[in-house]
Amino acid sequence: MPVSKRLADIVLALILLLPLSLIMGAVALTLLILQGRPVFYSAQRMKSPTRAFTQLKFRTMLCQDTDSGATGAHKHWRITPIGHFLRRTRIDELPQLFNILKGDMSFVGPRPPLREYVERFPADYAQVLTSRPGVTGLATLIYHRHEDRILADCQSAEATESAYYRRCLPAKLKIDLIYQRRRDMRLDLWVLWSTLKIVVSHRDERPRRHKPLVSADAEVANGSSR
Repeated sequence: MPVSKRLADIVLALILLLPLSLIMGAVALTLLILQGRPVFYSAQRMKSPTRAFTQLKFRTMLCQDTDSGATGAHKHWRITPIGHFLRRTRIDELPQLFNILKGDMSFVGPRPPLREYVERFPADYAQVLTSRPGVTGLATLIYHRHEDRILADCQSAEATESAYYRRCLPAKLKIDLIYQRRRDMRLDLWVLWSTLKIVVSHRDERPRRHKPLVSADAEVANGSSR
């Protein structure tokens, strides 16, 4: 990871924590009252092909001992009323500021995968995870809405797993590989700005075209037609 990007992550995270700490405290107290413990959802994710870390989010779902894998329609009943709000506004992602300060994540990069995904696609993730995992990323901007639509039709854990492995994950990996080849500060700033516009407007729309997106769209389309 370039030193300049790491320094930018630390400075921006510290700046954001000043005003957002009040919001995070209020959200934590509200969750404690309405949902009880645990307030945070912590999960093991991979920051390199061999190294895991604990990713933090505000808990948005009812607890279940056997929870794993992608969230399809079969899990929607577990999302709490306040969880829907936190997910829609992306407030559930705020605790990842601490992951950034610790050095496990960056603001922009590939979303941190489960170990089972890395083990299933080792060659791809060996390249993708040379970039530090991000809170947002190019694949998130391009493919998030499509993934939600695909998984919304999955009424069982088996159907969700099949759809995610067969359709979602290969497409996202292609975009992550494009980001890996073209990453620079300008692209990161564009991803951050596009993400901010989506969060502020509450409209999860595809961003305006950007050169890396044009190539990404073409490669994803070619992959989907196979």
